[in-house]
Amino acid sequence: MIRINLLPHREEKRKARRQQFYVMLGLVSVLAAVIWFLGFSVINREINVQNEKNEFLKREIASLDKEIAEIKKIQEQTNALLARKRVIEALQANRTETVHLFNELAKQVPEGIYLRTLIQTGNRITLTGVAQSNARITTLMNNLDESPLLESSTLVETRSEVVNNRRLNAFSVTTVITRQTSAPGKK
Repeated sequence: MIRINLLPHREEKRKARRQQFYVMLGLVSVLAAVIWFLGFSVINREINVQNEKNEFLKREIASLDKEIAEIKKIQEQTNALLARKRVIEALQANRTETVHLFNELAKQVPEGIYLRTLIQTGNRITLTGVAQSNARITTLMNNLDESPLLESSTLVETRSEVVNNRRLNAFSVTTVITRQTSAPGKK
């Protein structure tokens, strides 16, 4: 019987498989490194693209913030101008109010009443004076209430006073001016 020694053949196959394994291991390692490098490169590129987009958005936001600040400044100026316009319109509408008030008081004050002071605070007027009787004070208040310019007359105080050896009734009355609003477009 012939004996064939297959051990070197098996050793060679094992060596070949081992070399093949190491080559494959090297190829898989190189392939894994290439895949990792490509993935890393793609992710870094995406990060850079996103950072560029973020920087662009920051620049745009900064320019829009400047525009918003300018718009707010313009709105404040507009509001200030509108407030001035309203004040001027109010003054224009009520510029003859004093003349109308004195004309109305001249019409509504009955005989026997003498006004000493007239104090206006806002649209409230305080009249002080003396009257020959309480009935004349009542007539004054009724006349003021019926007036188209004045309303809500209230007697604050009445007291007896001697003036030039005559007994008179000193009084204090408050009333409110009704603001006349002019229609827009009329002068």
